[in-house]
Amino acid sequence: MNQIQSYISEHKNRFLNELIELLKIPSISADSAYKNDVLKTAEAIKISLKKAGCDYVEICKTDGYPIVYGEKIIDSNLPTVLVYGHYDVQPPDPLNLWDSPPFEPVIKSTEKHPDGAIFARGACDDKGQMYMHVKALEFMTATNQLPCNVKFMIEGEEEVGSANLATFVKNNQEKLKNDVILISDTGMIANDVPSITTGLRGLSYVEVEVTGPNRDLHSGLYGGAVANPINVLTKMIASLHDANNHITIPGFYDNVEELSKEERAEMAKAPFSLENYKKALDIDAVYGEAGYTTNERNSIRPTLDVNGIWGGYTGEGAKTVIASKAYAKISMRLVPHQNWEEITQLFKTHFENIAPKGVKVNVKPHHGGQGYVTPIDNIGYQAASKAYQDTFGKTPIPQRGGGSIPIVALFEEELKSKTILMGFGLDSDAIHSPNEHFGIWNYLKGIETIPYFYKYFTELSK
Repeated sequence: MNQIQSYISEHKNRFLNELIELLKIPSISADSAYKNDVLKTAEAIKISLKKAGCDYVEICKTDGYPIVYGEKIIDSNLPTVLVYGHYDVQPPDPLNLWDSPPFEPVIKSTEKHPDGAIFARGACDDKGQMYMHVKALEFMTATNQLPCNVKFMIEGEEEVGSANLATFVKNNQEKLKNDVILISDTGMIANDVPSITTGLRGLSYVEVEVTGPNRDLHSGLYGGAVANPINVLTKMIASLHDANNHITIPGFYDNVEELSKEERAEMAKAPFSLENYKKALDIDAVYGEAGYTTNERNSIRPTLDVNGIWGGYTGEGAKTVIASKAYAKISMRLVPHQNWEEITQLFKTHFENIAPKGVKVNVKPHHGGQGYVTPIDNIGYQAASKAYQDTFGKTPIPQRGGGSIPIVALFEEELKSKTILMGFGLDSDAIHSPNEHFGIWNYLKGIETIPYFYKYFTELSK
């Protein structure tokens, strides 16, 4: 057992208890009812960074929730790593599908996590993964092994679009100056198949409203004579895909990056069992754009999905009405070279054009961001790869991710540095879903691996 493994073993229970206390705070940025809890979490992060070894920590106000900034500068001539993470979490709904309360963390063993996993909202996304970096810093400072400078930027609005982070980054370029950005808000293929995310999809998120009559109507007296907004909305949504599940918005695919056969062949080398995939989701067939594999559909191809739809009467029993309004929330995951603002406008124009007479349509853009690809020939990726080799005993597989971290492209544009995505979660960890969890093994393995990244990045920077 080496020094870092010994340190983790000695402090394992404390590391777990500290994370559990953080997970108890319902820092839901999307719901203003939890404002005090979000602010309480920021204070907790500030205290944790100070205890871990940062010489300077501050809570930076924004027009929304604050950003926690910390730093430990040991020598201005050495490289600087900027760690980004977020302390806000997704709403836990639907609550009835949780096996235990989302903000009362419990540890349970699972098939994927025989050593136990922490079940709580935010366990993997992103409090658990963010906190790995805090504990990695603690190890490096406690043992005098921090080889370079480190800065932390932990925000509280990632789950609602990071609108104020963009302004903060633009206004604080000197404060945030770095040589590489390190993020753990992604996953890996499996505990015995390490991987590093080299690409993220962009995002366009909109809400649509379809209005028919000026009030709810009796479905007997008016049914068949007046356009029903719910019927209309569902037809409009259905028309957004053709028979091959290809998105029908004109111009949508104009700038889509087409990977070469060689690149797709490299992707196909990653271990994947379609049967296990279906079994884990309790489905009898996969679904998606014709001509692409499951792993390609959820990583290198753009998508359009309805995230919520409502209107009319949804309470117990019957109420025969034609609703005045119907609504839906729709997200589009984008690939590199698709501009999220252009896609949002294309969607708006198309959705308004396909509306039949008798209804009015309003498209409300929410937030979005660009896709991102990091090259595997830069020293940041090479340092991460060497770190995984040391702790996993295997060379990690470069992998395109299906999710979005919209601010990553902004970081490169404003701070002129590459982002390395060292995620330690698994696809089965149910992020954004009931029963979200994070393996204890994964949490501790992240703490073990991160210091090696600092070591190798510093060596490769000379």
